[in-house]
Amino acid sequence: MDDHNPQTIAYPSPDARARRRGLEPLAPHVIVLFGATGDLAKRKLLPGLAYLQRSALAPEIRVVGTAMEDLSTEEFRDLAREAVQSFGMHKLTDEEWAEFDDRLTYVPQAAGPEGLTAAVKASQEALGQDTRLLHYLSVPPRAAQSVITMLREAALAENSRVVMEKPFGDDLDSAVRLNNFVHETFDEEQIFRIDHFLGKEAAQNILAFRFANGLFEPIWNRNFIDHVQIDIPETLGLDQRVAFYEATGAYKDMVVTHLMQVMAFVAMEPPTALEPRAISEEKNKVFRSMLPIHPSDAVRGQYGGYRDESGVAQDSDTETFIALRVGLDNWRWAGTPFYLRTGKRMAEGQRIISIAFKEAPRTMFPQGSGVGTQGPDHLTFDLADNSKVSLSFYGKRPGPGMRLEKLSMQFSTHETERAGDVLEAYERLILDAMRGDHTLFTTAEGIESLWERSQPLLDDPPPVKHYPQGTWGPNAIHQLIAPNAWRLPFERAWREKK
Repeated sequence: MDDHNPQTIAYPSPDARARRRGLEPLAPHVIVLFGATGDLAKRKLLPGLAYLQRSALAPEIRVVGTAMEDLSTEEFRDLAREAVQSFGMHKLTDEEWAEFDDRLTYVPQAAGPEGLTAAVKASQEALGQDTRLLHYLSVPPRAAQSVITMLREAALAENSRVVMEKPFGDDLDSAVRLNNFVHETFDEEQIFRIDHFLGKEAAQNILAFRFANGLFEPIWNRNFIDHVQIDIPETLGLDQRVAFYEATGAYKDMVVTHLMQVMAFVAMEPPTALEPRAISEEKNKVFRSMLPIHPSDAVRGQYGGYRDESGVAQDSDTETFIALRVGLDNWRWAGTPFYLRTGKRMAEGQRIISIAFKEAPRTMFPQGSGVGTQGPDHLTFDLADNSKVSLSFYGKRPGPGMRLEKLSMQFSTHETERAGDVLEAYERLILDAMRGDHTLFTTAEGIESLWERSQPLLDDPPPVKHYPQGTWGPNAIHQLIAPNAWRLPFERAWREKK
């Protein structure tokens, strides 16, 4: 290990930083990163951990990476530095990198449980007696069970926490089997099923908008809201994920683990407190109130050229696009449809939640005034990292006569003095897992409820409809949402800060 002097870096102590933010200081953590050489680790996890260490938001940490590749610790450190430089949102100086570099250790999986245990124990001893253990399973779903078995055999499961990547099963039976298997080693309180969409500032801002403002909560129900859209189109293709995607499809990959989790934040009742158990219970009530999703509630699509991808069957019926109409059978939302859409190779990459309010009577306005011509009023949350919010409404156009046009009030966290405090989603979620905070994570009950209500669609999926790349999906999506219309493409653009 190189002899770097950490005293040259003037970091505030983790305890001081935590107290300034009203948070209890955390014990030191050893983070065991499975799949440490994979794409997610390089793009998100290693840069995120480096930033948490630099920012002192996290406690003292050491990272033990492990994967199939036979690397030395020095080779892993080189890989990590390249990942941080290539993909990190926050660039590190040489001194800052040296501080993080010394905290990285690598153990190839060929070393077995004994090699992993020895590396973890050495890192724990370096951090002290009260050190906690967090396992991050950045591995394909089929590998998760073997990793958990290794942790049990290595005696590394007790008093630790484990972060699991989606998908959590691919139907009700497989989800129940997976949860039962994991619960043989970990209690539910130790398990953190991650959905990076919920780690975004904009997703959490939904709770603030709803429950902290007398302006919105009284109208957040079926009497004032006409419908809700959660729309996450992607321009990206499959890259190296063809084998995974061909066996999974857009619904299992994105809807159950992402879009419906966001829907729960929009639809949930006020929790008794902003604490994990209360919020999880209200989210689970939303899932329990969902009506079964039938084939008539969905449009499945496949982009042109998908069957020409290497590894895709020539008669593949895997959907690269899905649009849904979801109903909630409860007092607040009965009769209010939720429309969900996501797909690959679409016209734009966006992540929005759009709340469409019911329209006011138009009788007092003269014909040709423009009222209602640009759709209903909307409250829109952009789930991108800059966390934008927009409220659109009709106003009078300057000049003689009564001519109306759509106006909007827009806000972005990047326009505030706290813009520098915004954490990337994985950074926030790793920090929450170290704190043992389940607020933004998914429970076993919630996942099983969603698969149960998905079963009619999974049992009898409608045939895929082909759509050209660079479009908004098959034409049948317009019949699905009629008499309403999709918000994307937007009728007006986001304003950028000058």
